[in-house]
Amino acid sequence: MTDAKEQSEDTAEADAGTGDPVADAALAIPEDADWYVIHTYSGYENKVKINLEHRIETMGMLDQIFQVVVPVEEEIDIKDGQRRVVERKIFPGYVLVRMTLTDDSWKVVRDTPAVTGFVGGGSEPEDRLRPTPLRPEDVQRILSRMESEEPQVRITFRQGQSVRIVDGPFTDFHGIVDAIDMDRGKVRLMVNFFGRETPVELDFLQVEKV
Repeated sequence: MTDAKEQSEDTAEADAGTGDPVADAALAIPEDADWYVIHTYSGYENKVKINLEHRIETMGMLDQIFQVVVPVEEEIDIKDGQRRVVERKIFPGYVLVRMTLTDDSWKVVRDTPAVTGFVGGGSEPEDRLRPTPLRPEDVQRILSRMESEEPQVRITFRQGQSVRIVDGPFTDFHGIVDAIDMDRGKVRLMVNFFGRETPVELDFLQVEKV
């Protein structure tokens, strides 16, 4: 009896949806829906997402345009010896849209403020069939980056650059970046000790670009 009750409640919750019309539409996406890339003015990606989702709902396009995504990933930013997690856009100036391509859906997306066009598509309605959808494997790769639980580390130095050690027994020594190990979060420097170049391995937090 309990199982039947729980199943009934689960069914009721599924019927009720999420409360977000755009999200609810994404729960039942037809097979002919593809992911497309649209180009936006730089810095307007999030505004385009909000405006487009509003247009989808108010213009009755929930059955043709299903998802709008600004690809982002979490990144560990190291600055002045401090570590902080920030959100970074994977493709600045671009937004992904999952939709069934028709004259109407093309126009709703194309006429959204700050959208300059589809990648691979023309600027006129008769060109609407030209945009090339993303390949499923490319979509999966992008979404996997967004869902990663481990933030990527962003560093401001690169191999061959001069850096200063800001922590540890070699504080204030300068060295040249010899190798960077992103997986371990380590950098190997060539540091001059008393006229002799010596390799020193340090954590990313222990150095900063000069």
